[in-house]
Amino acid sequence: VQLQASGGGLVQPGGSLRLSCAASGRTFSSYSMGWFRQAPGKEREFVVHITFTWNGGSTYYADSVKGRFTISRDNAKNTVYLQMNSLKPEDTAVYYCAGGYSGGGYYDPRMYKYWGQGTLVTVSS
Repeated sequence: VQLQASGGGLVQPGGSLRLSCAASGRTFSSYSMGWFRQAPGKEREFVVHITFTWNGGSTYYADSVKGRFTISRDNAKNTVYLQMNSLKPEDTAVYYCAGGYSGGGYYDPRMYKYWGQGTLVTVSS
């Protein structure tokens, strides 16, 4: 499985961005997916996780983004989206999509087998 993240950029505080993660390779719809982020000098941090089910899926958000970020998936397009609203300077980071979730803590990056290359989000005025 290959993951390609895109959609990052520079945005002012309070603004919005939508990130995309396109998957290729094995059956995308069978995998739960996640987004993580890593700010300079910090460890990779869990953002959100979406499970696999035929009628949608359950979502789990980090407290820091709950109510502002929304994850969704389009299995027909093999793509996961992260809609980010009300962005804050502390949201600045490289954002990574992750797939191949093996179970266990969905907030733990070690539980994911596949990673995209990352896309930089900068929130600044």
